[in-house]
Amino acid sequence: MSFFKNIFSTDKKETLDKGLEKTKNSFFSKLGKAVAGKSKVDDDVLDNLEEVLVTSDVGVKTTIKIIERIEDRVAKDKYLGTEELNQILREEIAGLLSETNVGEATDFEIPADKKPYVLMVVGVNGVGKTTTIGKLAYQLKKKGLKVVLGAADTFRAAAIDQLQVWADRVEVPIVKQAMGSDPASVAFDTLTSGKAQDADVIIIDTAGRLHNKVNLMNELTKVKRVMQKVIPDAPHDVLLVLDGSTGQNAFEQAKQFTAATEVTSLAVTKLDGTAKGGVVIGISDQFKVPVKYIGVGEGIEDLQVFNKYEFVDSFFK
Repeated sequence: MSFFKNIFSTDKKETLDKGLEKTKNSFFSKLGKAVAGKSKVDDDVLDNLEEVLVTSDVGVKTTIKIIERIEDRVAKDKYLGTEELNQILREEIAGLLSETNVGEATDFEIPADKKPYVLMVVGVNGVGKTTTIGKLAYQLKKKGLKVVLGAADTFRAAAIDQLQVWADRVEVPIVKQAMGSDPASVAFDTLTSGKAQDADVIIIDTAGRLHNKVNLMNELTKVKRVMQKVIPDAPHDVLLVLDGSTGQNAFEQAKQFTAATEVTSLAVTKLDGTAKGGVVIGISDQFKVPVKYIGVGEGIEDLQVFNKYEFVDSFFK
């Protein structure tokens, strides 16, 4: 298809290809067995394909959508061959991702009309939230933007210390208070400091506890309300970080957080260490929230802007 074009640099595309290798190998091993001995796409092949997609962590609802789309194509062409199945799957998955990831970024960028641009990052402990913030700060600074970090995950000393390590590594200022401080107070101080420093971007880390929805909602709502005393339309983006290696658990986390607060974008991490990369497709489709970033390695450069066509191209390469 003409839109499968390489808009990443060669190095980044190679990193993406390598990062999705386990997912791809697992998926195509299952797909090969699903069509073994079959020359055309029939009901048996579709049943087997459904199982392949579900066990690849695409999710049941999204799998059903994909199968229905392929059934429509089979109905139009009674002699659709199994050798064409890869291309059809590729097209339908790209089409599905297109419905959510509309107008996606092709580079690390922020809207020019928002300064400072305030990004609030949410997600449970252990998903790579703080690491994602550090890598994102690095990419934004590399583009010449002034970045300020806020350590509003005050429930764990380790969270504050880890963010400090990233701030030192990337050489960006950080605003923090003692462990146990009010997260909203840290957010307020960070936005006040960011404005005073003429920052382009302010990134606020928040507590990674997934306790009951009411407490989570109240906490995040309070942080947002206090931020709006400094910058009325803050935050401009609420980024939910999910661990791609957890498969269906990532769906549950997305469900909890989208119920607790208005999530406006997603980052899916640790895709390089898992065969569960199909979760990106399902989460993007089910929650109608665009995937903005993906983590495909441990290096500081290995946070990439998500591009649906590049992702599908690497998946089916």
